[in-house]
Amino acid sequence: MAACLDGGTRWIWFRDRDMEPGERRCLGARLRDLTWSADAALTIGGDLDLAADLGADGVHLGGDRLDQIRAARARLGPTALIGVSAHTCAEIARAAAEGVDYATLSPIFASASKPGYGPALGPAAIRKAVTRTGLPVVALGGVTSGTLAGCRAAGAVAVAVMGAPMRAADPAAETRRLIRAWQHAG
Repeated sequence: MAACLDGGTRWIWFRDRDMEPGERRCLGARLRDLTWSADAALTIGGDLDLAADLGADGVHLGGDRLDQIRAARARLGPTALIGVSAHTCAEIARAAAEGVDYATLSPIFASASKPGYGPALGPAAIRKAVTRTGLPVVALGGVTSGTLAGCRAAGAVAVAVMGAPMRAADPAAETRRLIRAWQHAG
């Protein structure tokens, strides 16, 4: 993560679900310190208690946890980023009605980290969700430097990328490449 932050990343979504709670808390605290030192945001995936305990910038909830959105807002405060995972425009509309700040929409493309997960929705699904709901959409799933321009053109406010920086020999350079591709797409 430090290399990605050095490369210009300004938002980390900590979404590991397999670690033991104590180990997850320690890693979350290290990520919080790294993100804050880099003037970046940290959101915690699926764990409101950890987000609150760490003083994270927000929480990202699963699409089946819309009932927790108001509690997350109350607990984390009015400036916290509250996001939710979605796979359809209807799910994004429900999340918007509950008061989230953004939704991830996935999978936009086939993903190496979740083979067979889909079907891939494509950038047209981003455009539909943004147009119908007005909610900021983050494109997730199979996004690469070669596909993110289509996501941005369709109205995505950001992309969530994991694979390319993690597999790169130089994650900072790969992050810079992704950021340049995003900037040139605008």
